[in-house]
Amino acid sequence: MFSPYYKKSGRGDPLQHCALNVALYGPGARWTMTERGGQAVRRDADTLQIGPSAVHWTGEALEIEIEERDKRVGVPWQRRVAGRVRVVPEAMNAKAFALDPQGRHRWHCLAPRARIEVKMDRPDLAWQGSAYLDSNFGSESLEEGFRVWHWSRAHGARGSVVCYEGIRRNGRRFASALRFGPDGTPHEEEALPPVAPLPNTLWQMERKTRADRGLARVTRTWEDAPFYARSTLESHLFGEPVVAVQESLDLDRFQSPIVQFMLPYRIPRSV
Repeated sequence: MFSPYYKKSGRGDPLQHCALNVALYGPGARWTMTERGGQAVRRDADTLQIGPSAVHWTGEALEIEIEERDKRVGVPWQRRVAGRVRVVPEAMNAKAFALDPQGRHRWHCLAPRARIEVKMDRPDLAWQGSAYLDSNFGSESLEEGFRVWHWSRAHGARGSVVCYEGIRRNGRRFASALRFGPDGTPHEEEALPPVAPLPNTLWQMERKTRADRGLARVTRTWEDAPFYARSTLESHLFGEPVVAVQESLDLDRFQSPIVQFMLPYRIPRSV
């Protein structure tokens, strides 16, 4: 959805603009997002193959086979990024939610809670931990529907919480907080926690979340781009301490000519 080539094409056939995004942070950091055309894409009910990488649903886990090359600005060579990720849902949710009154944009939290197993060959990394799996889809581009949005997900002792808010393209604000029980059943909260403002990123991206008493702390900024930021937060939600993943997206910045000029350096296209 952030492909500059797809946007320039007029958003015709999405199968001509497919990529597997891999982001590894910390020591041995890697970042890949090589776009491939339809001749490199194969799919059926359980598998999506994009070039040498593939995503496969086994019936009980999502398995991701990674064979990519990272892209670094100003560096003529690329490093291999290869390994396997296995996401095992602990709870499943069958319901998708509309993010706008017309239902043009929909979000489906497939697994509010999951376990993840990572075994990378290049770089040599392995770990296990908690995970989350969702999907966004719609009938128009994100920048047609929204100006800004903020999203966060936290796992608590009694389930998971996802908060969405932002400004639609028509200038109207929206906000929601969904709590998912241990079995994945969603419940939309009528009384939202207060807004917790967060410091801007180095690119001056505005960030915000929801938290008890309107208090949250950024513990790490993982991604700091001109139109997008991903962070880890510490706060309290509905009476319990949580660690949350938070994302902010500015779609006015995304569609600006200078960002569209910069994106191909980060998202190469394999012909």
